[in-house]
Amino acid sequence: MGADLGLTLFIFVLSIFLGVELIAKVPSQLHTPLMSGSNAISGITIVGALLVLHQTAGGGALATVLGTLAVITAAINVVGGYLVTDRMLGMFKKKGGK
Repeated sequence: MGADLGLTLFIFVLSIFLGVELIAKVPSQLHTPLMSGSNAISGITIVGALLVLHQTAGGGALATVLGTLAVITAAINVVGGYLVTDRMLGMFKKKGGK
């Protein structure tokens, strides 16, 4: 069980570094389309987190708390992403309604 936890933590840390490197290299012109795609992926993450939460419902309090936390953070990511995308798209609208 300790090896599984170590491997999981290694993959988690590696994915953080990979994500930071990928996001840092994205030009600002591509940010909005990529954010929309990211929101779709985060929606899939919510579904996955809900499935895991359902499967581990009898697994104890820690599994329930972690699953609930995963659902909440994925939902925050989706809502925040849509708000940022809407704000960025609003910057391209003409003023005065014309």
